[in-house]
Amino acid sequence: MTSALSIPTDWVRVRAPGKVNLSLRAGPPGPDGYHPVVTVYQAVSLYEDIVATLDDGITVSVTLAGGQADTVPTDESNLAVRAARLLADHAGITDGAHLHIDKRVPVAGGMAGGSADAAGTLVALDELWGTGASRDDLLELAALLGADVPFALVGHTAVGTGRGDVLTPAMAVGEFHWVFAIAAEGLSTPEVFDTLDTLRAGDDVGPPDPEPDIDLMHALRTGDPHGLGAAVHNDLQGAAVHLRPALERTIATAHDAGALGVVVSGSGPTVAALGRNRAHAQVIAASLTLAGVAERVVTATAPVPGAQLIC
Repeated sequence: MTSALSIPTDWVRVRAPGKVNLSLRAGPPGPDGYHPVVTVYQAVSLYEDIVATLDDGITVSVTLAGGQADTVPTDESNLAVRAARLLADHAGITDGAHLHIDKRVPVAGGMAGGSADAAGTLVALDELWGTGASRDDLLELAALLGADVPFALVGHTAVGTGRGDVLTPAMAVGEFHWVFAIAAEGLSTPEVFDTLDTLRAGDDVGPPDPEPDIDLMHALRTGDPHGLGAAVHNDLQGAAVHLRPALERTIATAHDAGALGVVVSGSGPTVAALGRNRAHAQVIAASLTLAGVAERVVTATAPVPGAQLIC
């Protein structure tokens, strides 16, 4: 049954952003196996475009910047397919859809590309199927799909607590210029967290402070890239480097190029470097490219909006 609150169309296109974790602090795993986190997300101008077309069943196809589209599953394990089925069940929809995803966010790179696909799918199929779901409805569904999916819906800058899915908007003024050094192969988020636990074995680690870093939040409120660069932090960085030692050279190269701050994004292995401005970001990107320390190097600005209909 299709809602009368909006009129279905034949196809829609939605754009959803990747993210960088400006700060990520993780506690020990709870009884459910999940680590409580306090993180500051920022949405960046690396996008996933999702084109949804009415079709029989739920299917997905993928194109990927730099090739290697075959590394992305197109079966029921694809997060966009799961998002489509979840929305259909929630809204009582029997229609199908084909989802074509044009990926620009690195796969398994710690930048939530799969989560952006899921968020974009929710927005696209709400429009395509005319479900009339509210933003709160979509956020509730997003949280069922994964910790980063709600942020991909809202975008901009936000503090995430719990598993990262409980969001509080954060004030950020101005524009920040990021460089992302993308690795040839991704890292498994569960493996990175497991490695974190191994590296911490015997340490007395409690839950993270629910208040995000004061210096970082002040830098965001004042639009200060120098202050932001000095405050970026990721508890998972040591684990990512342990699993992928070559990241040490990537990080060092970005520092040598004068980056204001360098941090592994999320569970890695993407390395994020902050420039003073757009021109400086291009200099950092050139240095990383010439050093051959990444499969691909891209620049992006932040913050940007979350998943939104573009046509």
